[in-house]
Amino acid sequence: MGLFTRRSQENTAATTLEVDPALAALTGDYVIDAAHSSIGFTVRHAMVTNVRGSFTEHEGTLRLDGTDPGASTASIDVKIASVDTGIADRDAHLRGTDFFDADAFPLMTFRSTRARQLGGDRYRVSGDLTIKDVTRPLSIDLEFNGSATDVYGSERVGFEGSAEILRSDWGLTWNAALEAGGVMVSDKVKLTFDISAVKQQAA
Repeated sequence: MGLFTRRSQENTAATTLEVDPALAALTGDYVIDAAHSSIGFTVRHAMVTNVRGSFTEHEGTLRLDGTDPGASTASIDVKIASVDTGIADRDAHLRGTDFFDADAFPLMTFRSTRARQLGGDRYRVSGDLTIKDVTRPLSIDLEFNGSATDVYGSERVGFEGSAEILRSDWGLTWNAALEAGGVMVSDKVKLTFDISAVKQQAA
């Protein structure tokens, strides 16, 4: 079910934009529920395996416009020190100066600048990703998973999606050469997003 469907009118050159009332009703401000959301990453390690991790502390807001997805916005702050790959020594290395330097740059942020529908429930949100005070454009492909009213009477929406970046574009360049050739850590990183957000009541 997409945000828009177009219906051709007989005997006229105009095209009517028909808005789905159920999706239009979702218009409003939402807060990301960090307890039921995840922001993760996957990176190739030693050329042959993947390391997966996540950032366990994050917060953000969404402004959804069910009648015009291009007017929707997203803002997310991620606490770098919350990085978790399941191995304490590796997490400490990621927090350190070789990688994120979490003491000097405690947050990774995303601020959307554009949203558009790709077809059906698929959307692309473009914006600015900032890591270590380096800001570069990022586009995230998302799928709208629907909406529901939870047991507390709150209205929720869900999205999941992914994006790929080159970590070197944000100054994350540490690496080590392997004796057999290649490097320890791939430059390419896949980011994954599984977002549950709660609609805020109008004041």
